[in-house]
Amino acid sequence: MGHQPFNKRIFRDYPRVRSSRRAGSSEGMQVARTAPQAAVEPDDPAFWDARRRSRRGWTITVFLLVLMMISWADKSILGIVAVPLMRDLDISPETFGLLGSAVFILFGAAQLAAAPIANRVSSTWILLALCLVWSIAQVPIFVFASLPALWFSRILLGAGEGPLAPITMHAVYKWFPSARGATPAAVAASGVTLGIVVFAPILAWITVDFGWKATFIFLALIGVVWATLWFFIGKDGPYTSIRAEHAIEGTIPDQGEEKALQAADRKVSYWSSFATLSWLLAVLSAFLAYWTFTVAMTWLPAYFENVLGMSTQQAGSLIALPAVWGTAATVGLSWLTGRLAARGWRSRYSRGLVLGATALFSGAMVLVGTNVEEPALAIACFTFGFGTAPSIFALTYLVIAETTTIGQRGAMLQYSNAILTSAGLFAPAVVGMLVGSASSAVVGFEHAFVLTGAMMFGSGLLSLLFINQQRDRKRLGLDV
Repeated sequence: MGHQPFNKRIFRDYPRVRSSRRAGSSEGMQVARTAPQAAVEPDDPAFWDARRRSRRGWTITVFLLVLMMISWADKSILGIVAVPLMRDLDISPETFGLLGSAVFILFGAAQLAAAPIANRVSSTWILLALCLVWSIAQVPIFVFASLPALWFSRILLGAGEGPLAPITMHAVYKWFPSARGATPAAVAASGVTLGIVVFAPILAWITVDFGWKATFIFLALIGVVWATLWFFIGKDGPYTSIRAEHAIEGTIPDQGEEKALQAADRKVSYWSSFATLSWLLAVLSAFLAYWTFTVAMTWLPAYFENVLGMSTQQAGSLIALPAVWGTAATVGLSWLTGRLAARGWRSRYSRGLVLGATALFSGAMVLVGTNVEEPALAIACFTFGFGTAPSIFALTYLVIAETTTIGQRGAMLQYSNAILTSAGLFAPAVVGMLVGSASSAVVGFEHAFVLTGAMMFGSGLLSLLFINQQRDRKRLGLDV
């Protein structure tokens, strides 16, 4: 029986029945026979036509984008209400820094606990449960308005938000063929910054007009509304393996590619994946990117108020500038990786090189902004420096996904994210200690920002030199 030549740039949307019949193989005829089951199994996206499946996939992506936005609004709120909250509850910079880190106390532990679940339980139900936990976490703050309530709320919030990003990426990937998954994943990941763009001015306005406690009420209600809508909209996608992808798209590998498929879907030791330079450097860059952006969300509004003399409304609104740039950078860089891949660039360059250059640029801009005296120029540099950092997350997830199989991807992303997000546990506290122990706030912020920029710059340089997914996949036996 003849086989249809396998095109490495497959996954175009054309009818499965037509493709499989043209193939003329027994596998192809099986696809043709199963296609009419769409009338019998209308709830299984694998049997939907390509347009309907793509439309639902993008709907899911938009919902997950909004969820990421709410998540980062929850994280950034402490920085927005920092000055009035510290004043009303008599909180020192050191204590406030520890509060900023509190959200990450159970953040990593929650991801480690979720890792074995991610491959077995529907992403739809996990995401629904997480959102409800966030909403409940806001209640103690506006009910009791005390330091113990803040501690309890932030720790519970971290437990609920920890598994979000990997589960979100895993959920998005399951709705699109691998060749077209980068852009939807980047759109969902852009919620990290877009949430601050949209919510920071609103939260600043609520703080000024209604008090800082009202902002927590607002976020709790937003979470409940999303969870209600997701209950009716949420659904898992059908792209669960390389073989499933071939069956859905109606493509059939020739005999030469069969070995490659078997290698791509085999199980790989997680420790072996962790030991690759590509994984180590991608996660290091993302760790420091998380450090950088957490510093910005927790301390940059206070910097604008205490060092540059701005009002709470101005500082809360200005924090949206790095987020605006971050949104554009996240989508733009993911688009760039897709374009480079489409032109035949190996992922070592289309993803690894782009990731390293991005980290290098982010660190350089933070360092330059710390050493200029003109406030407007400093704000511009911090916009590019702090704002570029979150765009590294989506690139990191793409590199991590290459160090394992599709079947193990959900757990692998959870384990990796638990490590890289642990930066949030340390960054706010370290900055709080540096600011609190310095001779002045200006000196303290300078030391904190130089440390942040230098680490980011160094990780970018190492990533440029040593990330190589093709080398590491061969060592893992994922490529033949």
